[in-house]
Amino acid sequence: MILLVAVSANAMAQKFALVDMEYILKNVPAYERANEQLNQVSKKWQAEVDALTTEAQTLYKNYQSEAVFLSEEQKTKSEDNIIAKEKEAAELKKKYFGPEGELYKKRESLMAPIQDEIYNAVKEISDQKGYSMVLDRASDAGIIFASPKIDISNEVLAKLGYANN
Repeated sequence: MILLVAVSANAMAQKFALVDMEYILKNVPAYERANEQLNQVSKKWQAEVDALTTEAQTLYKNYQSEAVFLSEEQKTKSEDNIIAKEKEAAELKKKYFGPEGELYKKRESLMAPIQDEIYNAVKEISDQKGYSMVLDRASDAGIIFASPKIDISNEVLAKLGYANN
């Protein structure tokens, strides 16, 4: 019984805070610049993949219209060219957009420093104010209600050197 009272008293003594990562990120100019850079490179790479896909489709359409005039050897060569072009497009798509692709690596290199900076600001505020836990209001953490009094998002932005909006 005494142990239960001690545990619940300890739990009640813990301090919690919230941050809204979406709000913080919207107010960090480096994040917006990184997103724009990712969008630009993504569009460029998608255009390269689309060009190869279009080439493969053109080869296939040409093959279909010329197939009756081609020898078996020419048909096989055309089919091989089509397959090779489709494979090239698929490999390029995987290289750029796959799980460990160039876009993933680019996102990591651009976002990791921003995320680290935010984490360090949250940690510093938590250490100063004695918070045991800081939850992200923007995530699906199952927060049904949270008092705005415990939201430290503006403090994090101030710690990062950005004006509160």
